[in-house]
This record gives sequence, C-alpha cells and structure tokens, in this order.
Amino acid sequence: MTIAGLLKVLVVDDHAMVLSAIAGVIESTDDMEVVGACADADEAIAVALRERPDVLLMDIDMPGISSFDAARTIQSHLPAVRVVFLTAYPHDRYIEQAIALEASGFLTKNETPEAMLNGLREVARGHSCFSVEVESRLILDGGGARLASARGTRRSTLSIRELEVLRYIASGMTKKEIAGVMHLAVKTVDNHSTNLMSKLDIHDRVELTKYAIREGLVCL
Repeated sequence: MTIAGLLKVLVVDDHAMVLSAIAGVIESTDDMEVVGACADADEAIAVALRERPDVLLMDIDMPGISSFDAARTIQSHLPAVRVVFLTAYPHDRYIEQAIALEASGFLTKNETPEAMLNGLREVARGHSCFSVEVESRLILDGGGARLASARGTRRSTLSIRELEVLRYIASGMTKKEIAGVMHLAVKTVDNHSTNLMSKLDIHDRVELTKYAIREGLVCL
C-alpha cells in the first residue's frame, strides 16, 4: 500500500473498452488507484516492475505471451504482489494454472463492479476472492484450493509447463521463440515438447495444433 493508504492496482486487458471500464471503476473509489492500464502481458511486466503494484488484475485470454507466464515473471521480481485473474471463460485448465501460481483470486467478467471491488479489497487484506461460479468448483481447505474433480483426460496428465509449451507451439512459435518468452533453455522446451507429445500420443505439429484448438488452448 502507498503512504496515502491507497491500494495500487495494475489492470491488464487486451480489449480497450473493457480495460477502460475496469480502470474507471477502480479509479472511482477513494481507497484504490490504478497505477497502470496495459493492453498485453509484455507491457504488464514492464509497468509492474516500474510501478510495483499491490494487486495485479489480469485478463487471461490475450494474444502473445501467456498471462500465466507474465504473472510468474512479475511474482519472481515482486513476491508481495497479489495476482487476480479475470476471464469471460473460466475453464478448468485456467483455474488449475491460477491455483498452481497461488493466485489470490479468479473472477469472471460477469461480476458486478461492486463485487469486483470487494474482491480486490479482500485480496488486499490477505484473503482470496473467487467468483461464485469458480468457487463452486473448488475445494478450499487447509491445504489451499484445488478443483473438486480432476478429469481423467490425457490433457489432465500434462504439467502446467507442458500446457504452456503446447499453447505456444499451436500459436506457430519456434522452440527458440518459446524458450525466450518462457525464460527457459531451448533444451528444456524441447524436453517439454517431447513429454507432451508422448503423453498425448501426438507426434506432429499440425495435429498438436488441431488438438490445442479443440481443447480451447489457443485463441483464434
């Protein structure tokens, strides 16, 4: 928090109207301030490191670098930042990745402005905030949050890193490019690629791309 006691929030969304609306709602309060309004995850990293927000409110469905990778990078530099993900599509795979990152919240875009603001305030107090739709699919106990049911699909065998590599492969990126955005060695990316192909029993980039599209892992 700032000396003035305002909660510093960095808002990230690739839709200009949504970004403006969310930032406007936050700025209308007397206990929060928007320290950045970014249109993509790359910009969010740069602004976060400069402005050091208390809360990162980030959309999930954006082109380019994964929001989860961006949040991971920001957390590595700013361990005190609290991450709240925002999406219109609360798929289980998104919730799983948010939980893996120990995100403080997961909100859907059908929340009322007041519910969103109260969620951010709860996060600032050290609590978590989940939309009702998301919370109904979670088990919250002393061990943290987890999905109430894990589906026994091939995709469920993939690690968070393997899912990210799959998404980037399906987006047409080379292994060298993937290594760059994920801050990994090319050899590590190659290992993830080999593992996910083995788990999915798919050994062709074209078929991997088709699979990722079917599973909703890439934005068309």
